[in-house]
Amino acid sequence: MIFPYEANTNGMIVRARPSFLPDESDLARSRFVWAYNIEIENRSDHVWKLTRRHWRIIAANGHVQTVDGDGVIGQMPVLEPGEVFRYTSGAPLNTPSGMMGGKYEFECAGQPNLLAEIPTFSLDSPHETSRPS
Repeated sequence: MIFPYEANTNGMIVRARPSFLPDESDLARSRFVWAYNIEIENRSDHVWKLTRRHWRIIAANGHVQTVDGDGVIGQMPVLEPGEVFRYTSGAPLNTPSGMMGGKYEFECAGQPNLLAEIPTFSLDSPHETSRPS
């Protein structure tokens, strides 16, 4: 799988791949839904536990939604050096496009917490009619 978005924070690599879900979306009700695949690779020399997530989701109309919580998809994965963790989740918007990004917080015994960047990625649908000038 190709991940077009990538960020590296002190050896913690976060990759993202969004995809529009037409079957989950409802244009008449202004509901547009995306899935996003995330891959987290630990290229550091430490064992890290993902404890928190912070997402910033921005709709095309400028509305900003933040999502903070423990772990991801009900898990707090522990990544050994060289290990990769993958998951899929989703995001609904009331506009046909937007963007999202954020940070994951990791803990490691004897180390300060690591705030790893989640690359900002574009949520595009074929229903977006406005274009930047």
